Amino acid sequence: MKSFIAMSTLLIFLAACAPPQTNTQKGAIYGTAAGAAVGAIVGQAIGHDTKGTLEGAAIGAAIGGLTGSGVGYYMDKQEQELRQALANSREASIRREGNILQVTMLGDFLFDLNSAELHPAAYEDLKRIAKVLKEYPQTKIKVEGFTDSTGTASYNLWLSQRRADAVKNALINLGISPSRIIAIGYGEARPRASNATPTGRQLNRRVEIYIIPTGQG
Repeated sequence: MKSFIAMSTLLIFLAACAPPQTNTQKGAIYGTAAGAAVGAIVGQAIGHDTKGTLEGAAIGAAIGGLTGSGVGYYMDKQEQELRQALANSREASIRREGNILQVTMLGDFLFDLNSAELHPAAYEDLKRIAKVLKEYPQTKIKVEGFTDSTGTASYNLWLSQRRADAVKNALINLGISPSRIIAIGYGEARPRASNATPTGRQLNRRVEIYIIPTGQG
C-alpha cells in the first residue's frame, strides 16, 4: 500500500511539473491521484490485503478524477463568462490561480478619495460580476480591500474594511447570498507597486474579489 500511495504522490508531483494543460485536465489528474491514494488506504483498511488496496485505489481514482475534472470544468466556464462580461472594462482585470478566480477592481474607479461610498458607475461592473456569480452558486466569494500607505496604518485598515464591506453589500443587493461572501480589509498591506509614486499608489488602492470553489480554501 505504501508504494502505491508513493506512486500517487509522484503522479501529483509530475502533474504539477507537466506542460500547461487546461484546468479541467489538470483537475482530473490531481483528482485521480489523490483519489487513488485515499482509495488505497480505505481498501487496505477494509480488505487488509493487496487486492483490497488495489480495488480501493481503482475506485478512488475514478471518483477523484471525475471530481477534479468537474471542478476544473465548472471554473473554466465561470472564468469564460466573467471575461466576456468584463471584456469592455478598463477598471477590472481577471486572474486565475489553479481553480481560484481573482477579479481586481481599481479603488479610484469604485470610490472617491477617503470614501467608502461606491460610485454609481461602479455598479455596472458589479452587476455584470453578480450576474455570473448567480449562475455558479457552488462557489464562495472573498472580498478584500486595500489602500495605499498615505495616512496612518490604523485609518487605512479601517477604510479598507469599509470599502470591502461596501462591495460585499452591493453584491448582496444584486442577488448574491450573504452566506457565500466574506469581506476583509487589509489596509496598506500587500502593495502591488511602490507607494513612492502616484501611479504606484493608484494601483495599491483596489478591491480584489476571489471566487473559490466550495470546499476549497
